[in-house]
Amino acid sequence: MTPAVFSHGDLRLYLLSLLAESPQHGYGIIQALTDRTGGTYTPSAGTIYPRLAKLEEEGLVSKTVDGRTTIYAITDAGRAELTAREGELEGIEEGLSDSVRLIASEVRHSVQEAMRSLRADLATAAQKEKRDAKERAHADSMSDERTTSREQLGRADAALNAFRAQVRTDLRTHVARGGALPASVVADLEQALDDAARAVTRALATPPQD
Repeated sequence: MTPAVFSHGDLRLYLLSLLAESPQHGYGIIQALTDRTGGTYTPSAGTIYPRLAKLEEEGLVSKTVDGRTTIYAITDAGRAELTAREGELEGIEEGLSDSVRLIASEVRHSVQEAMRSLRADLATAAQKEKRDAKERAHADSMSDERTTSREQLGRADAALNAFRAQVRTDLRTHVARGGALPASVVADLEQALDDAARAVTRALATPPQD
């Protein structure tokens, strides 16, 4: 289970610290949190705006409307709370670094496990295709190879589409639950898929053994 990035009440104080650096609009705050966590945590608008509204009610944050953009800024009372809780903020920042490292490690491990399974499945499928091709050649040397190839291509397309749909669903579900994928994990995914594709190409280029 992926751990929470912020403990109860910590996000409220961290929002004050971000606004103490400079006034921000809501999207800017979300982007800042994403950047500070290396892409492992992207809060939803439903997470950020209610907390900003609560901080405004408490007089710790003020807002101004510029056209269609609402800008939030910390008040003197908000700065006073930050000063009074400086030790807590340092602890939050240390815990945030630990949480980000743990989340990134878990996501990377999950992707690597999925890629290992994919490579094994593709290798097994390639070996089975070679065996099936040999059996078809012995069973019916006069079979229409072009038709057979089209049938196998259809099976391959169906298998690849099913895999792609499953991975897309898993990744989107992860992001929808508040997670995000670091660039390093995406790079691992791209590399693993490229390796798998090369393995299939080599397998298809190897002639069946009699």
